[in-house]
Amino acid sequence: MRRGARDLLCQCFIYDGQYVANELSLVTTLAIISCPRQTFKISPTQLLSRRNYSFLDDQKLISLLQSCKRTCEITQVHGFMVKTSLDLAPFTLSKLLASSILDTRYAVSIFNEIQHPNLFMFNTMLRGYSTSGDLQQALILFNRIRANTGILLDQFPFISTLKSCSQGNAMRTGCGLHSIILRSGYDLSVNVKNTLLHFYCINGRMEDAHRLFDEFPQQRDLVSWNTLMGGYLCISNASIVIDLFKQICRSGIKFSITSSLCIFSATGDLKFSLGGESLHGYCIKIGFIASINIIAAIISMYGKTGHIYSGHKIFNEVPEKDVVLWNCLINGYAKSGLLEEGLALLQQMKLEKMMPNSSTLVGMLSACAATGSLNIGQCIYGYIKEKNLVLDEVLGTALIDMYSKCGCLNKAADIFDIMRRKDVKLWTAMISCYGFHGQAKKAVMLFYRMEDEGFMPNEVTFLAVLSACSHGGLVLEGIDCFVKMVQEYGFPPKIEHYGCMIDLLGRKGLIEEAYNLIRSLPVERDATVWRAMLAACRVYGNVRLGKLVKRELVESYDEHPTDSALLSSTYAIAGRLMDHKEMVELKDRHIFKEAGLSSIEMDSLGQRSKGKLIGRLGGLRFGDYRNSIV
Repeated sequence: MRRGARDLLCQCFIYDGQYVANELSLVTTLAIISCPRQTFKISPTQLLSRRNYSFLDDQKLISLLQSCKRTCEITQVHGFMVKTSLDLAPFTLSKLLASSILDTRYAVSIFNEIQHPNLFMFNTMLRGYSTSGDLQQALILFNRIRANTGILLDQFPFISTLKSCSQGNAMRTGCGLHSIILRSGYDLSVNVKNTLLHFYCINGRMEDAHRLFDEFPQQRDLVSWNTLMGGYLCISNASIVIDLFKQICRSGIKFSITSSLCIFSATGDLKFSLGGESLHGYCIKIGFIASINIIAAIISMYGKTGHIYSGHKIFNEVPEKDVVLWNCLINGYAKSGLLEEGLALLQQMKLEKMMPNSSTLVGMLSACAATGSLNIGQCIYGYIKEKNLVLDEVLGTALIDMYSKCGCLNKAADIFDIMRRKDVKLWTAMISCYGFHGQAKKAVMLFYRMEDEGFMPNEVTFLAVLSACSHGGLVLEGIDCFVKMVQEYGFPPKIEHYGCMIDLLGRKGLIEEAYNLIRSLPVERDATVWRAMLAACRVYGNVRLGKLVKRELVESYDEHPTDSALLSSTYAIAGRLMDHKEMVELKDRHIFKEAGLSSIEMDSLGQRSKGKLIGRLGGLRFGDYRNSIV
C-alpha cells in the first residue's frame, strides 16, 4: 500500500503546468503515507476541492481542525491546505499549528517551514514545549522571540516559559526569567504573577512565594490563594493552610472546590477532625458534595483523623465508585493500621470487577513497611503477579521500601533489578535500602551507577547517600558527595544534610571538627544536629564538649530525656561520675525516658509480639491472606 501511495503522490505533481490527478489525490496520499493502517474518522470527501473553496469559510476549517484527535487526521487537513495554498495564510496556518501541538515533532516540522511566524505561532510552540517538558527548546525559542525586534511581547511567552521551568526544576533559570519580567513591566499581570507564584511553590521556595503573594494584595484572585495553599501543603505546613483559608473567608472571596480540597488535606494532616467535619457539612450545604473529588478528599480526611468508619459510610453512599475512591478508602484503613480490612477491600474490588492500579497497593505497602508486616506485604506482591499488574516506578519504589524496612535486602535488590523503567525515586529507595542495612559501599557504588546511566539525583538522593556514609563511616566518600551536591548540582545544603555530615565526623572521632561545623552552619540549627553531636561525645567520652552541647540544648530547645541520658553515659564512658550539683538538678527535674515498644512479626502465622503480649493478625495464616484477595 505504501508503494502505491508513493506512485500516486508522483502523479499529483504539476507537469507542464497541469494537474494530472484529481482534486483530492494529494490529500488521500498524505493520509495513506502518514497512517497506512488507520481507519480515518475524517474522509477526504469532507474536504472541499480547490475549485469549490469559495464555499468553505475559515470557521468551517477551524471546526474541522478542532475535530481532529490524531496526527494522521490533521495531516489530511494539512494536505488540503497545502494544495489550496491556505498554508500561506497566517490565520489558517496558526490554527493548524495549534491543532498539531500535542504532537510536538509534527508541530515543529510545520513551524520550521514558516518564514515569518507571528506572536501567536511563537506562543503556540512555547505552549507545546511546556506541555512536553522540553525546557531547553523552550528557552531557545523564548530568546529567539526576544531577539526579534519586529514582535512586541505579551504575557503568554513568560507564562509558558515559566511553566517549563517549573517542570524542569530550573530554579536559577526561573529566577532569571523573573528579573526579565520585572524589567519588562509584565509583573503587573495577575496571570504572570500567579505563574510565578506556582513556580516558587513547586520548587519549595515558600518564603519567596509568600513575599511575592504579599506584593499584590489588590490584584490577587482565588487562583493566587489556592496556589499558595497548595505550596504549603507540598512542604507539609498544614497550619498555614488553615490560616490562609480563614483569610479567604474574611476577605469575602467565595472559595472553590480546589480550595476545599486543600483544606480537607490540611485538616487531615493536622488530625483536626472537628474542622474537617464542619467543612464536610458546609460542602453538603453549598452543593460541593456532588463532586467526586470532594468525596475522595472527605474519605481521605476521615482516614487521616482516625475516623475511617465515617469515611466508609460516605463511600457506601456513592452509587458509582471509581478506582480513586477505592484507593482513598484502602489507604485510610492502611494508615489506621487496619491492614486486614484493607485486604478485605481488595477482595471486594475483585468481586465488583474493579481493576486496581498502583496507587491502590502503594498505601498498603507503605503501611506494611511502617508496621513490619512482611507476610501481608508478600501477599500483596503475590497479588500483583497474579493479576499481571504493571510494576511501574511508584509500585516498585513501594515494594523496595517495604522489603527494606522488613529486613529483606536481597528481595528489595531483586525488585530493583527486574524494573525495566527506573526514576530517581526508585534509585533513591534502593540507595536508602543499602544504607539502612549497613551496606554503605554498595550505596555509594549504586549512586555512581545512577549518574553513569544518566539519572540526575535530587536532594533526597544525596541525603540517602550521606546517611549511608555516616552509618558506614565513609568519611572521604561522604565529603565527596557533599561537595558534588553543592558544586556540581547546585543544591543548597539543608539542615538534614549538615546533620549527616556532623554525624559522620562524630562517628569517626572528629569531634572538634564536627563542633566547629555546627558553629559555622549557614542555616538555622535545630536540636537534631546538637543531639547527633552529643551522641558522638558519648561514644568517645568527651565530657567537656558534651557539657557544652547539653547547655546549648537546655538554653535553646525544649528539655528532652535523651539529652540527660546521653550526657550521663558520656561521664560513664569517660570513667567519671557526674558532679553532685548536676545529679541534684537531674533528680529535681523528674525527667523520665519513655519506655520503648517493639513490634515484630513471628514466623508465617501472622502473630505479632509487642513486649510481653502476643496477638494474632485476624487469625489468618499467610496462605489465608493470599487466598483472601487472589
